[in-house]
Amino acid sequence: MSSTSGPASSSTKNSANGNGTSSHKDAAATTAAPSSARATKKSAFSCEPCRRRKVKCGGEQPVCSRCLARNDACVYKFAELRADSSRNPTLSYTQRLEERIKDLEEQLSKAQAQAHAPPQPQRGLSEGQLSSSHDSSLTGHESEGLTGTFKGLKLDEKGVITYHGATSFFHLPSEYGRGQSSDAPSPSNSEDPLYGKRERLVNNAWQQRALEDLSEIPEPFQYLLSTHWCWIQPLWNFVYRPTFTRDMQLLGPYYSHTLLNAILSHSIRWGRWDKDTRERLENDYDGGEVFSRHARAMVLEEISRGVATIPTVQTLLLLSAQECSAGNTSQAWMYSGMAFRMIDHLGICVDSQRYTGNIPFSDEDVEIRRRLFWSCYFWDKIVSLYLGRSPSLQHSDVSPPQMILDDSNENEMWTPFGITYPDGVKYPPIAAHSTSCFVQMCRLTVIFNEILIHMYDPLGLNTESEIQECLVRQEAALKKWWEDLPHFLKIDASMLPPLAPPSHIVTLNCLYHTFNILLHRPMLSRECTPNNNRAKHLLECVSSATSIIAIFDLFCKSFGIYRSVLSLSYCVYIAASIFLLQVQAAANAQNTGASSGLLTEEQLQQQQPALRRLDFCIRALSKLKDINPIVGSGVELILRELAALGIQTPGGGASPGFQGQAQQNPARPGFAQHQQASSMSSEFRGRQDSFGGYGHRMSHHEIMMGNTDSHMTGFGSPSRTPPGLQQALFQFPQTTQPEKINQHLQHHGISDQVFQAVSSLQPITASFGNPMSTQEHPREYFEHR
Repeated sequence: MSSTSGPASSSTKNSANGNGTSSHKDAAATTAAPSSARATKKSAFSCEPCRRRKVKCGGEQPVCSRCLARNDACVYKFAELRADSSRNPTLSYTQRLEERIKDLEEQLSKAQAQAHAPPQPQRGLSEGQLSSSHDSSLTGHESEGLTGTFKGLKLDEKGVITYHGATSFFHLPSEYGRGQSSDAPSPSNSEDPLYGKRERLVNNAWQQRALEDLSEIPEPFQYLLSTHWCWIQPLWNFVYRPTFTRDMQLLGPYYSHTLLNAILSHSIRWGRWDKDTRERLENDYDGGEVFSRHARAMVLEEISRGVATIPTVQTLLLLSAQECSAGNTSQAWMYSGMAFRMIDHLGICVDSQRYTGNIPFSDEDVEIRRRLFWSCYFWDKIVSLYLGRSPSLQHSDVSPPQMILDDSNENEMWTPFGITYPDGVKYPPIAAHSTSCFVQMCRLTVIFNEILIHMYDPLGLNTESEIQECLVRQEAALKKWWEDLPHFLKIDASMLPPLAPPSHIVTLNCLYHTFNILLHRPMLSRECTPNNNRAKHLLECVSSATSIIAIFDLFCKSFGIYRSVLSLSYCVYIAASIFLLQVQAAANAQNTGASSGLLTEEQLQQQQPALRRLDFCIRALSKLKDINPIVGSGVELILRELAALGIQTPGGGASPGFQGQAQQNPARPGFAQHQQASSMSSEFRGRQDSFGGYGHRMSHHEIMMGNTDSHMTGFGSPSRTPPGLQQALFQFPQTTQPEKINQHLQHHGISDQVFQAVSSLQPITASFGNPMSTQEHPREYFEHR
């Protein structure tokens, strides 16, 4: 009908004006008259000049009457459309449509077939990026049974995504009794291949990074944010950078002022290394304490208003880490507990890709929730380890998988932000490998979770058979994890580079050795452990402890001791517990001095390697407690044990209680000549070693080699240590022969007598002991760091 309206209108008007002189023109006008009435109602066919003036257009062709009177150019934009629609579709056009329909139907059938097929890893994803959190994938029957009883996520009356189980006020029993669950894995998500999601996430991440570089964030905020992205984010992954920086500009859902204050507050101790940043903080922000006060006040206000968002969870995690470092263990434990409860409430503990319910999650939403769950899982195990508590979070078949699709920061160049090297020293270009590191850290944490709940249960409810089974299983799991670890994430302590790799890779390797110690250490004092097995366990502990201090020393020489995270401090503490065990075993090895428990001159001479390594650990921990006060309680435990042996305090200082113990147990005659080995020697006092002090500009020698040489620490660089001894110190022997194991123990200074004495000793606690109270280390300590 519309295709004839234009010409019909023109014919009618011509006839009315007396212009039609032939009969066929009159017939055409009469036939088209009904269409003329309808044409006046179709404003879409007005010419452009009349449309702009908002006047009625006559629709005459080729020029309307108004344009003719005004001498305007009369243009009809839909003329071509009307001309096309006035004709019937051609045969070729119809054939093209049929072929297109056929092609679309084939694509639809292929997509439906892929939706029911098990997912396969896509080419183009690097190794370690795609990994399942489950040991094996669910079969169709298991998945069907699971979705038949598990209900997905829902929106509450406030529009917040929540999860509630079958016993809650929010479900009826009939909903769980249906044979077909409406919350089964959504086929719409399965139709989209993983590589397509990855491409979208990576492209968005790079776009946001480009916009972030163009944005102008004032100081000191920019410096503190850059500090967080360099030293904190790659390891813990609390905050997804692309959405945070984007929503910081737009005030979107993945940003909040509370979270920003938490990030700034947590980055203060790194930011103080920069002179300009330090001055701005002291002059305008109360030394940075403003950010801490705002973060705590605002997050408590959000909780009191019932606000539960992803930025709130991230804020609680950062506050928990900060309070733990400060020694405020009550606050740290409660903040982390609220974060873990909140991810349950928000349904983050559930795979948002398989159990979406009626919520249309975007690729970005799924990625953020997946990352946040494993960040919480990781922090749960670490804070439980620090404080000697039972972990709260466990993964299950419905948990998000260990899968990171956005690997945009995998090959990004990493530089130690905030460090100014002297002339002639430059940190080499190196890829960050942040994604691979985080995925491998999550895998390692799953192994350690089993060690925690079966071997370090505070209630001691595990039977001997359960402990032995855990030992066998997790020893194999740790070995496989280490063998499968990509070479670019693995640090060989016997072949250390001149400068340390990125800090998160250093922490990953040190935590692996720490978990290995914590797996084998309980076996040293168990009566049911045979001597042959005990020797193997002791060798594992000593080798890992030596590797920890070698890698940590490299970190200090490369970046400075004050840029280490609390996890590295804990690794050094666990290494110190093994060297302390060696020294204590030497005191019990012979009857000489057994009544007083003091070391003889012969025993001291035999234990020089262990004493030097223990001295290294104590000096490092004494420095680290300046930035991590919770470390002080661990140092006190070690010094108390050394006081019982009559060994002077490293560094020449001790708490009043320790000094009294030392005076009651004076050193034996002849001990003075060994004082350099058992305490901080005078040649190292007043010198800047690899534990460079605050504000110290490291020299070329201190960065490359440091002053903690092989004579002092008990270990050296590969160029200074004989190859055979290097292998004995750092590499675990792949043998179970007792004579081979004993030979390696001899290299560590562990004689048969010392080995026999180990079984009668109880190692110091795996936690940081009795941490300082809030009154001893208030939050104001941040002002003075």
